[in-house]
Amino acid sequence: MTQTDRIALSGAPGSPYTRKMLAVLRYRRIPYRLLITGSDITASLPKPKVELMPTFYLPGPGGELEAVVDSTPIICRLDAERKGRNVVPNDPALAFLDALIEDYADEWLTKAMYHYRWSNDEDIDKSARVLPLWHGISMSDEAYAASVRSFSERQISRLYVVGSNAVTGPVIEASYRRFLGAFESHLKLQPFILGRRPGACDFGVYGQLTQLAGFDPTSMELTLKMAPRVFAWVGLMEDLSGLEPVDDDWMSLDSVPATLIDLLAEIGRVYPPVMLANARALAIGSDAVETEIDGKPWMQVPFSYQGKCLKWLRAGHEALWDADRATVDGILAGTGCEALFR
Repeated sequence: MTQTDRIALSGAPGSPYTRKMLAVLRYRRIPYRLLITGSDITASLPKPKVELMPTFYLPGPGGELEAVVDSTPIICRLDAERKGRNVVPNDPALAFLDALIEDYADEWLTKAMYHYRWSNDEDIDKSARVLPLWHGISMSDEAYAASVRSFSERQISRLYVVGSNAVTGPVIEASYRRFLGAFESHLKLQPFILGRRPGACDFGVYGQLTQLAGFDPTSMELTLKMAPRVFAWVGLMEDLSGLEPVDDDWMSLDSVPATLIDLLAEIGRVYPPVMLANARALAIGSDAVETEIDGKPWMQVPFSYQGKCLKWLRAGHEALWDADRATVDGILAGTGCEALFR
């Protein structure tokens, strides 16, 4: 096998989305080569319209190599182009739940990841000292010292983008603790969110937890203390190439466990209020997203990408056959998630 036979992507270990996609590639047994973002070889590759990690280099419509970002559509593309060991369930209703939970991981759990990393002195110190080295392990001491300062200052200054501040911080932390409790209980019943094989939602959650449970000191200690199964699950998810899934490993929607409903209820408690308020802010051109979560104020800047995510989820819900939509709506009823589709 030559290098051109392997999918090339650029990313870094400190990126939850890079870790998400590497785990997908390992599970799917898709050969790949990881290029560290900022390395010399990436300078000669096509540039994406938006600089995000990871960036995949895939054939375009004319066969030319193009830079592709956004993990969710890349997962769908890989599922469509390479059959077997798919991560999107075949059942349309289950696939919709998978997409909803994956989006929660990508768009809400990432708030916890960013908040814990850049809000506590111990976490800031570790990230500032380690993350720059993943982009240049042999940089000079002078360059390293400058990079530590500039990297941490830049990241801390962006806390407002994810909505982390003195008021919302406790809301984010309380939500993460509830998520850990719900997911810990769910893992007592089955090894993955939607059954005995991983869906895209598992990889979305895993990506954020590689940092929350595997790197940042405050959230790592909390995760181990509150949810040892979740902590161990992150290690197992890293390489599932040895798992041999079958179609029957997907959960039956005729017998949805109460633990999944509890997990959906936590999603419905925090994720829809922000997504809906963000959509309203974008619609009227406001420069602030304002809502309440658990009776507490939430404020952040509008995020256009999350507006697109909500539109995609609503389009997916509308595209379901009536029977599948009724199944989904029945499962979501009372969880708070149904508010997204009214």
